[in-house]
Amino acid sequence: MKRCMLVLCCMMLAGVAIANGRDDLRDRVQASMLVTGTIEVAPDGSVVTYTVDHPDKLPPVVKDLLARAVPAWKFEPVTRDGKAVGAKAPMGLRVVAKPVGHGGYAFAVASSWFGYFNDEGKREAAAGDFRYKHRLPVAYPSDAASARVSGTVYALLKVGRDGAVIDAVAEQVNLRIRASERDMATWRKKLADAALRALRRYTFHVPTTGPDAAEPYWLARVPVDFALHGFHAPKVARKADYGQWQPYVPGPLQEPDWADERRLAGSPDATPEDGSLLADMSLHLLAPLGGS
Repeated sequence: MKRCMLVLCCMMLAGVAIANGRDDLRDRVQASMLVTGTIEVAPDGSVVTYTVDHPDKLPPVVKDLLARAVPAWKFEPVTRDGKAVGAKAPMGLRVVAKPVGHGGYAFAVASSWFGYFNDEGKREAAAGDFRYKHRLPVAYPSDAASARVSGTVYALLKVGRDGAVIDAVAEQVNLRIRASERDMATWRKKLADAALRALRRYTFHVPTTGPDAAEPYWLARVPVDFALHGFHAPKVARKADYGQWQPYVPGPLQEPDWADERRLAGSPDATPEDGSLLADMSLHLLAPLGGS
């Protein structure tokens, strides 16, 4: 089964490079999938246990990778009233398959995100009551659609106390096509501009009670997926086929000055597909993520 997965992954990735007519890019094309689940840590920051969502849908090579990597992770101890305590959190992991030559692939957990559970054990963002109030459709750039360009824009929003978006930036834009560096920069900008035009007009319900109610502003990550399905318009945070490899051409990271004073919760492309409000991380990973 593992050999079969490697072959399928190889065929898919080679196809992306060949389609773009660039044999020299073949060794740089990767694939990835977003794996979600839950992790529990002990008071000393060691991993007690973890679970993944829909394990039956994950390739054996991914489950084997996580079984080796996750138990070795070490987190900064979580404290409450000055005392170290155990903690449980939802997690998102971006698993990447990277070509290493001679038809082989190295599998690794490339990025991570750890969220929050409330006192009732329900998954929630850091500021609880923060949620969408009004969303607008995102228009797929016509030239990108004609060129069969797809990808995901991971937008970081600064939301004011009135619920309006004060500022927005494309923190990362990952493509699912490989082209020249110049062309990819052009396509990333086109997708980012299209996403941000709509996102800047979003409004949110913001916390009015609790410890986060006094914040001067809130940060939210909203992934916008531009996927070609009969040229239909993309949907914000579209649910991808869980457990399926997708072509992965990660873009550079951009962090705006107005986010410097906060600790962003994990990596953009490990954020859940329905987005995440950011105030701080629930768990702070101390050790490298690890791979194979």
